[in-house]
Amino acid sequence: MEEHHTLITLFGATGDLAKRKLYPALFRLYKKGYLKDHFAVIGTARREWDDNFFRSVVLESVASLIDSPQDAEAFASHFYYLPHNVNDTQHYVYLKELSKSLDKEYSLDGNRIFYLAMAPDFFGTITQHLKDEELLTTNGYNRLIIEKPFGRDYQSASALNEQLRLSFDEDQIYRIDHYLGKEMIQNISAVRFANRVFEALWSKEYISNVQITLAEEVGVEERGGYYEKSGALRDMVQNHILQILALVAMEPPTSFADVRQKKIDVLKSLKQEGLEEISQTFIRGQYGPSEDGKEEGYRQDANVDDHSDMETFVAGRIEIANERWAGVPFYIRTGKSMGCKKTVIHVEFKPAESTLFSQVAKHDVSANRISIHITPKEGFCFIINSKAVGQSFELQSSHLEKIFDKNFALSSPEAYERLILDCMTGDMTNFTHWEEVAASWQYVDRIRQAWDAKPACEFPNYASGQMGPQASYDLLTSQGHTWI
Repeated sequence: MEEHHTLITLFGATGDLAKRKLYPALFRLYKKGYLKDHFAVIGTARREWDDNFFRSVVLESVASLIDSPQDAEAFASHFYYLPHNVNDTQHYVYLKELSKSLDKEYSLDGNRIFYLAMAPDFFGTITQHLKDEELLTTNGYNRLIIEKPFGRDYQSASALNEQLRLSFDEDQIYRIDHYLGKEMIQNISAVRFANRVFEALWSKEYISNVQITLAEEVGVEERGGYYEKSGALRDMVQNHILQILALVAMEPPTSFADVRQKKIDVLKSLKQEGLEEISQTFIRGQYGPSEDGKEEGYRQDANVDDHSDMETFVAGRIEIANERWAGVPFYIRTGKSMGCKKTVIHVEFKPAESTLFSQVAKHDVSANRISIHITPKEGFCFIINSKAVGQSFELQSSHLEKIFDKNFALSSPEAYERLILDCMTGDMTNFTHWEEVAASWQYVDRIRQAWDAKPACEFPNYASGQMGPQASYDLLTSQGHTWI
């Protein structure tokens, strides 16, 4: 196991993401030996903390992972804090001095990761200062990790990208989408390309439809203000869902380094509908109070307008205009305050045309299906037809299922742990390329344009605890399909 030499400078070190995800991820890497003696972390934010208080926060955030208090203390000793105003040039001078000192103390070889865990409004300012104040080294690597949202439309994303490219090259920018670090998301490629039985059938000739569901049981909670500016389309479809779709639909890569290009090809092939057609192929919804009155509706949130027409639910039918997928519908849906929490991909094959069994079956031969369960269950289910027990030749559906137990989740790297390690090793497979971001925004902007031209007037249109509005079911039944 290779120990990595690196300095991580974390902008937004006092934030919720850092405490919930980033410090535990780094501690897991430390416990496994990927980080040991030759690393340091500089946390920066506006708050006037010092090193000791910062380390106490770090220790508190990893408390549930601690086996040895001594190891935890040793881990936390590598953390340093610098109060920082991102607009103040002098603060970058202090940051440079501390970085040089830590590089020497821990033998970091000039390797630097800059993690921007804060609002994108500050990305351009920070990266310009990093370059101007010479915090980028010449004797090691310089890598930039940025969190979503990466813009709120193509225009703002393009402007932001141009700012970043003034200081960092594309191969230095790691746009993080934590979904790409999930174990079962990474299993999509294994299912497809390591099993001839699936890859040979992975096309319009054999597949009837694909369904991708990202359902959340909770409402917007404390994020009403953010959601009023974002909505489900920007928050979930533009990144997570289109990334999953691209992995399911991409052509076979020649190597892992080729994965991002194959995803780009899919996203550039998404069929653009006319503005009128979009109202038929994309459904939006907003949750109201639950039928029993125990759960409030979206508009009851203190940070939400009483007459808001922002969507908390999206369902759509996407088509890919290429040889492999022409005519195959990809159905997607995501929403807040739905009936259950689940992320799952269903690939439904066309029913077998069996002259033999059509003579004895009471119903049509059922379609085979491969399901990839991502959360909260993790695993696979392959549905086949088999003979029912008894004298007749009636058919029944049988589930060949492998759902992993809790030990699977405990032994599997957490998403941020995996992605931070990928950044340290320089592996960009699970990070999004600018062209992926651009193609996704151009597709989503078209939907947003159609919706903005005709504001929703029927909101709320599904009760909290339901799986979306009736129109989302009608979207599939009109094509002879149903949500699985």
